[in-house]
Amino acid sequence: MNAAIAPTLDDVAVLLPAYNCQADLERTLASFKEPATVHVLVVDDGSTPPVVAPAMPGLRIDVLRLTPNGGIERALAAGVEVLAARGVRYIARIDAGDLAVPNRLVMQRDWLDAHPDVGALGMRADVVTPDGTFLFKLDVPTDPARIRRVRFARSCFVHSSMMLRTQAVVDAGNYRARYRAAEDLDLFLRIMRTGACANLPQTGVYYELNPGGISATKRRTQIRSTLALQCRYFNPANPYDWIGLAKNLLHFVVPHTWLGALKRRVLRGAARAE
Repeated sequence: MNAAIAPTLDDVAVLLPAYNCQADLERTLASFKEPATVHVLVVDDGSTPPVVAPAMPGLRIDVLRLTPNGGIERALAAGVEVLAARGVRYIARIDAGDLAVPNRLVMQRDWLDAHPDVGALGMRADVVTPDGTFLFKLDVPTDPARIRRVRFARSCFVHSSMMLRTQAVVDAGNYRARYRAAEDLDLFLRIMRTGACANLPQTGVYYELNPGGISATKRRTQIRSTLALQCRYFNPANPYDWIGLAKNLLHFVVPHTWLGALKRRVLRGAARAE
């Protein structure tokens, strides 16, 4: 009888941008539990003091240092360039402070191997506070056709849960700073020009709701960028595009704290109903 072949993750690398977040970085790295060595590229975006790669079992960590601090868009683009040059087939995203569920990388890599038309694959998320307290589940549509229809009417991806086909990212033009704080949506829309994006129905990440995160600190920049993308890709025959436009205009004028409280109340109510 042939011995079982041990799984490997040599075709996958985790891309993790970091800026002045050593403790959060280490918590995130420690969360990876996979049946094979996990390769990680940390992009230190001008941290002071510089990020230090911890020694952790099961992880092989490299650090790419950028100076001065230039923002997450530049950090992600630089990381993709390095990993593409190394011949990495799949790039898994996560942010410092977020935690990966066990076997997330194997699950996503195997699914992408079986679906070569999909350029980006996400998962659902449990939203937690910085101390780990559960707040609510962040659901996302799974079907590529539905994602294409509702992509502006609702959040379709958790960036920190995504696994990207490296060639699809390169073909789409990589991350860019043209739409600041919405660099992920910009990339996914360009991938969907020629391919598909999808989500798995399982939870893949514990997403930290951080008041210091981009969605909070750069909220108006993010909304402006999202509105610009909506106008660029607007399809007047799709009612969901109209809904998304109205929704983001509302976000622009209503305080973030009000909308956040309403969203948490609705999602908690939905969770209780289940």
